[in-house]
Amino acid sequence: MSELSLHIPGIAGGTFAVLGLGRSGAATAETLIRSGARVLAWDDSETARAAVPADILFDLKNADWDNIAALVMSPGIPLTHPTPHPVAAAAKAAGKPIISDIELLAMSQPGARYVAITGTNGKSTTTTLIAHVLKQAGKRVEVGGNLGQAALSLLPVGPDGIYVLELSSYQLDITPTPIADVALLLNITPDHLDRHGGMEGYIAAKELILRAKGKTSLGIVGVDDAPCRQLFAKLKGGDRRLIPISVETAAQGGAYVDKNGILFDAIRGAPEKIIDLKSIARLPGKHNWQNAVAAYVTAKALGLSAAEIVAGFESYPGLAHRQELVATLGGVRYVNDSKATNADAAEKALACYDNIYWIIGGKPKEGGLAGLESYYGRIRHGFLIGEAAAAFAKQINRAFPVSMSGTLDKAVADAHALAQREKKPGAVVLLSPACASFDQYPNFEIRGNRFRALVEEIAQKGGKA
Repeated sequence: MSELSLHIPGIAGGTFAVLGLGRSGAATAETLIRSGARVLAWDDSETARAAVPADILFDLKNADWDNIAALVMSPGIPLTHPTPHPVAAAAKAAGKPIISDIELLAMSQPGARYVAITGTNGKSTTTTLIAHVLKQAGKRVEVGGNLGQAALSLLPVGPDGIYVLELSSYQLDITPTPIADVALLLNITPDHLDRHGGMEGYIAAKELILRAKGKTSLGIVGVDDAPCRQLFAKLKGGDRRLIPISVETAAQGGAYVDKNGILFDAIRGAPEKIIDLKSIARLPGKHNWQNAVAAYVTAKALGLSAAEIVAGFESYPGLAHRQELVATLGGVRYVNDSKATNADAAEKALACYDNIYWIIGGKPKEGGLAGLESYYGRIRHGFLIGEAAAAFAKQINRAFPVSMSGTLDKAVADAHALAQREKKPGAVVLLSPACASFDQYPNFEIRGNRFRALVEEIAQKGGKA
């Protein structure tokens, strides 16, 4: 057995059902087999079934649950709403545990420390930022879960190591054991309501991350929205110590960022200034300030000094396709926000910049650009691409000048030429499409990669498109 692979003790000879054979399910089946368990695996997709060894395939609708220890279920499969998957319903009726790969990771590495991050928005940036800060300080860190690698594809870290895990509400629903030494609940706004039976169920799923692991476990809660404020008030004084964070108010007994972007630590008493976050180019805007203050409190709890944390912030490369600073050419920043596939996501970027040369369009979402009107004064020019171009031009209705560029290649060239000609202070060529990519690109990553390549080509030519 390789020391570089996870092994789950105490399960050899047992039988486990695995439902869902995507990224997490396939890694789960492999780890269970490596640990000496018998695996009965199924996926309703024939393509997914074809990607795993045929000898473990078993249609779980025909399972004898008396002989199965637990059902390990992929988070994308409905547990309760809108209708429970028949296999999940059968396992529940038989009184069998329904668990996730996160639960098995904790069984595999009981001596490690666990940081778990959830929230409607900002999970991925916070997760990668925390992992980066810890690694830069010399900690042994593995990062994954809902982001990047599946939990059971990660490497063992041993008793001195730390797992930094992004967790969705779906994963929390099927992780019955509180695993987090440091648990982060960033924010809650309506999302995935069909899978949780409404807002109350969604909030309840997010609350699960704050269950106490023990008296020394810490919870970090963003208190800038009503559901999180209510949870903080409800759980404060319980077995998990809670620290509030905010980018709206001076969080007493916590950490916060003021309106000028200054991060203050008030956890132990009088507020102490830590860093001016406006100096961190790859963490622009209040939503990223929340990510940063969450990362700060986490890293402090894990023993890092303020200086180590600030150094980590300063070297953070950013998350690809999320306000990713690709280059600065002739004083103009070129920002890849391809992940902004709807107006709400694009708003986060528009709020961060002035003198924007905005590349927008693709396969439109319902509502189009509705809700973004208050940012139109920041936009110097719009460059419209894809299926949405004509509809967006009508929706913008001459609020700012637009060009019907059609393709991303032409939009980048057009935006670059105009931005360099006008030389406005703080100018940004921003790809924040407010649309899905499927009309011209298979996914937002490929769209963002193309934007990056186009900008890099311009840079290599000395700034000439």
